[in-house]
Amino acid sequence: MPETLLAPSTGYFFTVIQSTLTDETRYAAVVAREASFDGTFFYAVRTTGVYCKPSCASRTPKRENVSFHATQDAAETAGFRACQRCHPQAGWHDLHTDVVTAVCRLIDEAIATERPTPTLDALAVRTGLSPYHLHRVFRKVTGITPRGYAAGVRAMRMRETLEDRRTITAAMHDAGYSSTSRFYEQSTQRLGMTPARVRSGGAGETVRFAVGQTSLGAILVAATAKGICTIHLGDDPEALVHTLEERFPKATLVGDDADFADVVATVVGFVESPRNGLDLPLDIRGTAFQERVWKALCNIEFGRTVTYAQLAQAIGQPSAVRAVASACAANELAIAIPCHRVVRATGALSGYRWGVERKAAILHREGAQ
Repeated sequence: MPETLLAPSTGYFFTVIQSTLTDETRYAAVVAREASFDGTFFYAVRTTGVYCKPSCASRTPKRENVSFHATQDAAETAGFRACQRCHPQAGWHDLHTDVVTAVCRLIDEAIATERPTPTLDALAVRTGLSPYHLHRVFRKVTGITPRGYAAGVRAMRMRETLEDRRTITAAMHDAGYSSTSRFYEQSTQRLGMTPARVRSGGAGETVRFAVGQTSLGAILVAATAKGICTIHLGDDPEALVHTLEERFPKATLVGDDADFADVVATVVGFVESPRNGLDLPLDIRGTAFQERVWKALCNIEFGRTVTYAQLAQAIGQPSAVRAVASACAANELAIAIPCHRVVRATGALSGYRWGVERKAAILHREGAQ
């Protein structure tokens, strides 16, 4: 029997046919070109070497030439290519995007209502997929596992509640942690500092900084004990320092540190000649999604540019173009995380936090077209 599930992204219901279907039932659906079976299986034709959706308008193949596959990957692993008439890979993506959206909503609601995060087995039951298949589909669409997504949601909620000056215990429960040890085990890694320091605006954290000058204008470099946390460019040195103070309102800011001069000189040299790279540790602080975008930025080859749509595609979320642009804008490490290598679909330069002219100058130094 089919199981009806709610797709939160649309508010409508879709049907997942269980694996109890026989091959004869599947073939009957192919003969009838039954669209309601699209996404539940694919059929491949040995004589043509292609695989299709059940609703494909191509001529009905003979039964002895047909094989059935549960997924697009299974059909391609068997050596078949996608039909150019029905484009089965597009249908696969649409269906599984709805499934992944449903899973994300279940995790979001559980954490928001302080209920235990659903297990992979529980999520598999709700979606009609096996745990293995759900895990693989979720990772293919989003780039992370369901557990990784839940950890990112908890971390974001934890930061929000801590910054609202609520108690650490309340933040722990609001973020969906049932174990205090589990909370403290993950919190420092996810937040970039201990929960108490986040709640207190960075109190107890020492941030060394210095302002220098480059051919691109003023530069502010700041670092924690973990590594460089800020590289900002601008015209007004005082404005750069003020931005740092706002980011770490209760941290101990240490300027004019003679021992920090070598670090600043290294960063300035990197800005002037980015091809040499920056061989210094970085203290990267962001949400799970932002970190995925920033990692993808660092994978862009020197001297190359990509569009925001291409970057969204690279992290497995082609519809998240605006969110990707926002993550680029939230980058605190100019040039070290190369958000300057992202351009509009037309190739035009825009959306650079430190000015389009600087973006053009940096790309020129890198030899980008």
